[in-house]
Amino acid sequence: MTQYTTKFGALENYEKGGVQVINDSAKNYAFSNCFEIAGKSKPYEKIVFGINQIYVLETIRAEGVSPWYTCAHDEFALCMDKEVDIYLVKLDPTQQVQDKEKNGAVPVGGEPSGQPMGWMKIKRGHQALLPANVAYQFRAAKPAVIVLQTCKGDLSVEKWADICQAA
Repeated sequence: MTQYTTKFGALENYEKGGVQVINDSAKNYAFSNCFEIAGKSKPYEKIVFGINQIYVLETIRAEGVSPWYTCAHDEFALCMDKEVDIYLVKLDPTQQVQDKEKNGAVPVGGEPSGQPMGWMKIKRGHQALLPANVAYQFRAAKPAVIVLQTCKGDLSVEKWADICQAA
């Protein structure tokens, strides 16, 4: 019986994978690594590395304290490395996203007003729901990596030429 060893990546230590193309062109495939992307990103820059119609996966380098964000729809944050605290505030109607069809996160613009909901500590492998019309703020004592499942929005940054394997 073949024995397999699971290797977990980290921001400081990952092995970049790849795509082995057989009888095709590498330009037909996208392959990127969330740790490599986070290693080259500014804190809290939302880099798209997966897309399916309006839905995206974004890599976020969590480092220090983020601005406050909110969204008209639910989002999911998956901690890939280290740990991240997420603070939540149920927004007053005046700070909620007025356009219910607006996709992606938007900045709250300063401190949120509303009912504090508490906070969560997520570690590698933990996922958190970021509910619609709730302000959230990430806090990370050490550089960490978050994968955010959301819809493509104004803060989504596409850097395909920089993050994808081309050959």
